[in-house]
Amino acid sequence: MIHIVLSCPVARKTSAAHLTIRISPETVPKARILAARRATSISHPVAEQLEDLVAGEDAYERAERSALALLDQGFSLGGRITASRDELHER
Repeated sequence: MIHIVLSCPVARKTSAAHLTIRISPETVPKARILAARRATSISHPVAEQLEDLVAGEDAYERAERSALALLDQGFSLGGRITASRDELHER
């Protein structure tokens, strides 16, 4: 395994947090080629992927909270129940 240190932008985008990851030796040359094609460092696409992953998780959690709040609130479908329970369950 090879260790790579990544610099990832944080909230202010003026400083970076360092992160060390391990990747297989077979991945390193491919990552270098990818970075060269994109005219960037190896850490840049990795940082982008991590940011996308975190943003997706945040969006999912917000959507889940919103959906659960709607379920707690309930829905009015506008209908009326005209039969009694006993009438509905007669056999």
